[in-house]
Formats: sequence, structure tokens, C-alpha cells
Amino acid sequence: MSSPSGSSSSPRLLMIEDDRSARESVSAALSQMGYSVLGRPTGEELDEALVSFRPDLAIIDINLPSGPDGFALARHVRASAGIPVLFLTAADGLESRLSGFEAGGDDYLVKPFAMAELLARIRAVLRRSGRLRSPVLEVRDLVIDEEAKTAVRAGQTLDLTPTEYELLCALARSRGKSVSKAQLLSLVWGFDAYDPNVVEVHVSSLRRKMEAHGPRLIHTERGRGYVFRG
Repeated sequence: MSSPSGSSSSPRLLMIEDDRSARESVSAALSQMGYSVLGRPTGEELDEALVSFRPDLAIIDINLPSGPDGFALARHVRASAGIPVLFLTAADGLESRLSGFEAGGDDYLVKPFAMAELLARIRAVLRRSGRLRSPVLEVRDLVIDEEAKTAVRAGQTLDLTPTEYELLCALARSRGKSVSKAQLLSLVWGFDAYDPNVVEVHVSSLRRKMEAHGPRLIHTERGRGYVFRG
């Protein structure tokens, strides 16, 4: 089985998988991506691992050769450690999926799977749980690097003004949620009351630059403001 690796600041992943080959290959791939990984064939030493390793995420198979099954382990993990759970299993039936989410699972990935998809799902679960903060925002073909202060769409760097860039970040961080013009004025311009037309002008310019390389991502919701949908 694998042992914890990587720096102390790396997100820690606990993987419970009885197939040794799968456990070791996935653990090695995750370690290469900078995660600290602890692999276990069953959940028999789960409490010890939760206390000593302090994982940020548990990756659990459902069908295990001995001890509690993955559903029971997930319920225990959520109750004891409060960390997110990702099921990684060959059980692809609807009933198993529903049972997984009812047991507290945050995501469910069926074998065989692409490592790229597993990595993407791990990052998404960690971000949603607040256990991973990345300076890079990715929405479809749009990549915003908040450290470099750049926005790239479909491989093309967008020529944005500083205000347009901050407006894009504010909307992207709130993707899927309505953001009013007053909220955007506060987030981007730093004040609560001003002519809302300034928001409309900048959104229009931002849309024009983004939509030169792909479909619309910033949508207007009448009476509510704008919503960033990917």
C-alpha cells in the first residue's frame, strides 16, 4: 500500500480499495500530482487513519472483501471526521449510486475511469468543501489565472482592461448564482451606490471580447442581475 507523500501542505487523500494493483497505481498517479496519499485495502483501521493521517478527502470502494462495506464506511467518515467522500467503484447501478449519495457521498465515479476525470472530480470536491483553494478558475474553455491576472478562452488570451478582468473574476467566482448590479459595484468598484449603467457598459464590453472565442457565459437575469453559467 502507499504511504503519505508530498509536502505537509498537500491535500491528503485516504483511499480504501481492496484491489492492490488499482490502489497502488491510482495512489502513485495522485502522488505525482502533488497529493499526499494513504492507501488501505479495507476499513478495518479507519479510525486510526482518520486520527493520524487527518485526510481532506476519502476515496472509497463500495464492495470490500471484509469488514463494513463502502456505504457504512462513508457514513462513519462523515460522522467522525466530517470530510467529503468520493466513491470509486465498479458498482454502476442506479440503486448503488443513490445509496452512495444517501450515505453521504459527495461524488460517485464508476470504474473503469480516466485518470484525468478522477483528478478533476477530486479537485472539484476539495474546492466545494473549502479544502483546496486554487488561484486558477476553469469554466469550460475559459481559464482564469488569478495569480498571473490573465484570462484565456479557447487558447486565446483575452485583452481585458483591469476593470473587465476584475468583473470577470467576480462573476466566475459566483458561477451559477445571480449577482446584482449593486453587488458587482461593491465587488469591483468598491462602493455600494452608483449609476448601474457603468456595470452594463463593462459587462457588454466583456461579453463582446469573450464571445469572439465561444458561446455566451455571462447571462442576464431580469430583475436580478447577471449569472455566470458554464
